[in-house]
Amino acid sequence: MYTAHFGLREAPFGITPDTSFFFGSPHSQEALNTLLVAARGGEGFIKITGEVGTGKTLLCRKFMATLGQDFVTAYIPNPYLEPRTLMLALADELEVHLERDVDQHRMLKAITDRLLQLAGQGKHVILCLDEAQAMPVESLEALRLLTNLETEKRKLLQIVLFGQPELNRKLELQSIRQLAQRITFHYHLGPLSRDDLDYYVAHRLRVAGWSGARLFTQGAIGRLYRSSGGVPRLANILAHKALMLSYGEGRHQVAGAHVTAAARDTLAASPRRVRPWMAAAGAGATCVAAGLAWALLR
Repeated sequence: MYTAHFGLREAPFGITPDTSFFFGSPHSQEALNTLLVAARGGEGFIKITGEVGTGKTLLCRKFMATLGQDFVTAYIPNPYLEPRTLMLALADELEVHLERDVDQHRMLKAITDRLLQLAGQGKHVILCLDEAQAMPVESLEALRLLTNLETEKRKLLQIVLFGQPELNRKLELQSIRQLAQRITFHYHLGPLSRDDLDYYVAHRLRVAGWSGARLFTQGAIGRLYRSSGGVPRLANILAHKALMLSYGEGRHQVAGAHVTAAARDTLAASPRRVRPWMAAAGAGATCVAAGLAWALLR
């Protein structure tokens, strides 16, 4: 595609969470530090919230990759599971071998025995749950009961909840108030500032192999910020399309008009974020689609 044209090793603005592209903005670095401090302190529940596209999954993966050999991590990306299925998923992550049709008591005992085994080896076990706002209340309560497992010194299992702000509202329910009281560390991921977005774009380009001068003009960065609201995932989508448009025109720099055209072609960026003057600028939606198709065919 456009990678060879711009001298890149790989596409810099993919939306798949890749820890090699992790950008330590003030928000993400503070969140990572919070997670590491809480994990090393042996806290039971930790909560990270953020709007859609602010980098929670990437933060989760970076966190797990940063932990040392003293930690064993379990990761459940879709916790929309009833309690028994959630326990089975945890057992699978911890390599607990269960009989088919195992009853609840034996399953919990097997998980407990595995946790005690790992604790005896000096290991700390951390369960990371992504999209935690989707968890049924009954499953959240089951998790709380799991954190009752402990030795005289520390918890056998720490749990990190990553979720959208709806998770906060769920935790306000009277029926799971005991869980909310056990969350000792929490952090909310916000969007990038304009300056941080500029550094973010430059960082991802460097990781992807860019070694030249500024590839995105200041005007392009300004429009990228206004169109994305500083949300990393949306900024990635727009930057990717803008690069394709610049490549399709045979140019070696991304201008503001390219970002404007990309924003008009992106549903999430319009009309909530795209300003009226931006909607009037650049090519029409049909031209944008044609430009993207031309870039793909080159």
